[in-house]
Amino acid sequence: MKLRTKYILFVIILHLIALVLTWIIFEQNRIYFIACEIFILISIVISWNLYKQLIQPLKSLMQGVDAIKDRDFNVKFLPTGKHEVDQLIDVYNQMIDQLRTERTLQEEQHFFLEKLILTSPTGIIILDYDQNIQQINPKASQILGLDEKSLLNHPVTDLPEHLLKHLRNLKAGETKTIKLSGATTYKLQRAHFIDRGFTRDFIMMEELTAEILAAEKNVYGKVIRMMAHEVNNTIGPVNSIIDSALKTDQLWNGHHSDTLKDAMQVALDRNQNLNLFMRNFADLVKLPPANKKRIDLNELIYSITKLMELRAAEKNIRIETELTGGQFYISADEQQLEQAFINIVKNGMEAIEGDGTIKFVTDLRSRQLVISDSGKGISTEQSENLFTPFYSTKKDGQGIGLTLVREILINHGFEFSLKTVADRQTEFTIIFK
Repeated sequence: MKLRTKYILFVIILHLIALVLTWIIFEQNRIYFIACEIFILISIVISWNLYKQLIQPLKSLMQGVDAIKDRDFNVKFLPTGKHEVDQLIDVYNQMIDQLRTERTLQEEQHFFLEKLILTSPTGIIILDYDQNIQQINPKASQILGLDEKSLLNHPVTDLPEHLLKHLRNLKAGETKTIKLSGATTYKLQRAHFIDRGFTRDFIMMEELTAEILAAEKNVYGKVIRMMAHEVNNTIGPVNSIIDSALKTDQLWNGHHSDTLKDAMQVALDRNQNLNLFMRNFADLVKLPPANKKRIDLNELIYSITKLMELRAAEKNIRIETELTGGQFYISADEQQLEQAFINIVKNGMEAIEGDGTIKFVTDLRSRQLVISDSGKGISTEQSENLFTPFYSTKKDGQGIGLTLVREILINHGFEFSLKTVADRQTEFTIIFK
């Protein structure tokens, strides 16, 4: 039973009892009876006024409580002129103002956080309490190559295998640097936050490709320049002395020194090879900016296949093409791009053991080129070191072929990847913007 109902019942019962007692006591004396009736009426009026002064403000405050339940923090009350009630109303109004301020601040912070997540250059995946994907920002979708709708409310185990294998053993607070597609490098970090008393995880994926490539180039550039300087300073004078000695006939007249001359010629040839070796490294460091022009990609591929057909045929390797109809125009430095394609074909030929196929496929709609080979494929260890300077799987390899390809494609702003997609099928994909 509500307080106001109790109060009204109490007042009614009390006055009915008073009325009955007045009738019994003063039944014979009408003057006293009328006086008592007037007193009871005055008491009823006073009781009603007390009801309005006490119960009605409480009723209004109950309306405020209902507003708080509905999260409506705009309901406030005016002073009634009653000191005690006005104190209660004042406390209520202050509480409402504070709640409204806190809610506004919370909504602003939430909006800022949502905006920060959506526009962040770092990929962010937020998980719920059951390790399902609750939110994913556009950058993370781009990195994963998957649509946001296909990931929401799905377990984190539904992430692509190449990423999931790195996340399985990644604990909250740990950071790991990985390569997902050749030269593209990412930093993975898993952390947690407290939501309503329970722990929730989130995953951040930050691309470090540009920073790492710049640091690598700075380091190996210094090393190559130092090596080239020392080699040239040594080989130049030595070659000059040997060449002069070989051309001075008086030194050899009357002597049986063919063996010595042959040895000196071998030394000269080896020095020339060393010069060529260092020049290959120097070309990597001194790669000029791309002189971009409008060229037909299909025509460039056709000329490269003709150039490499004879060498490929010697190894029983076929070079095939599946080119889009018409012209496929791109903006590129034709000489640099030709060198990159030649290096890719050479790598494919070296990966093929016995008979095999290298195939060029262009797609004008997606503006991409796929160069595939039927070689032995790329292992997990090799995929993590692809495009790393001086890394080579060949016994006498210099490790600059793919590095040069990487530098050329990055200078052009083309996206690329190299991976084995199936048995005897490795694809080098280039996307032209």
